[in-house]
Amino acid sequence: MKIVIDRHIPFLVEAVQREWQKVDICPMESEEIAPSAVRDADVLVVRTRTQINELLLAHSSVRLVCTATIGFDHIDTAYCDSHGIRWMSCPGCNAQAVCDYIEEALNEYQIFKSSNLQISATPVIGVVGVGHVGSLVAQMAERKGMHVLLNDPPKGIGVSLDEIERNCDIITFHVPFDRTTYHLCDEAFLRQCKPGALIINAARGGVVDEQALLRSGHPYILDTWENEPEIDPDVLANARLASMHIAGYSVQGKRNATQMCLDAIAEQFHLPKINISTETSAENGDSAPGWLARISAALKASLSSFESLRKSYPLR
Repeated sequence: MKIVIDRHIPFLVEAVQREWQKVDICPMESEEIAPSAVRDADVLVVRTRTQINELLLAHSSVRLVCTATIGFDHIDTAYCDSHGIRWMSCPGCNAQAVCDYIEEALNEYQIFKSSNLQISATPVIGVVGVGHVGSLVAQMAERKGMHVLLNDPPKGIGVSLDEIERNCDIITFHVPFDRTTYHLCDEAFLRQCKPGALIINAARGGVVDEQALLRSGHPYILDTWENEPEIDPDVLANARLASMHIAGYSVQGKRNATQMCLDAIAEQFHLPKINISTETSAENGDSAPGWLARISAALKASLSSFESLRKSYPLR
């Protein structure tokens, strides 16, 4: 049995080599996961950088695709379903990490309060998308004394987008990326927002129309970008805070995702269950106050390093 894995998924290689000695595990850079590399593989474990589609899988023996991420828009699920290839994502795996990211962004809110923007004493935050992440963000914002408005029409939760636009000092997006959420935050949306409303996108690139955001003059914080890793330098330069799609990068989040992938592999191939060691820690990670500002400064200083900074990011 052969597993091809994106080498930047932590904990998995060591666990498999320790517990499943007869399994051949092949760590690769995402750009190396090509048709020739997966031809004789049984399992792929990937991140968002690998496009899972007919081009990659057509002549392979792959029977299971695991993405160690919440999102799965990089997987052609229709192709997999029609060809008997099981696929799975890891919903909720890094929800707390993303919530922590949003909290750190809000902790930097003093930047905006001390500017000339007109902001209410009790900020109103709009949470668009109330799944695993959005629910945690809403609870965190309430603990911080904010007034929270929710919007999630598919779940029948909260107020309309129009009410979010008109009433919120901060709007944060936590929706999946699909045709219904593409440019959900567009020029018309931004035109209706309160003057100076802060826009945060730690969901997926493409949920926010970045060019419209740039033209709008609204302050913004971005973790996810259109056309990653080739992001727009003007959009980056004008962000109040910016990061390289690492909002969910914490030891806890990565461990959760890897555990979910291992569980799926064990179930599919009748292998002994592996429990990842809980002793793994973020000894090299930066979670001291101001960590997001430090990431932002590093990214702005070296736009061309987006992908290398992301790959080398020490887990919080």
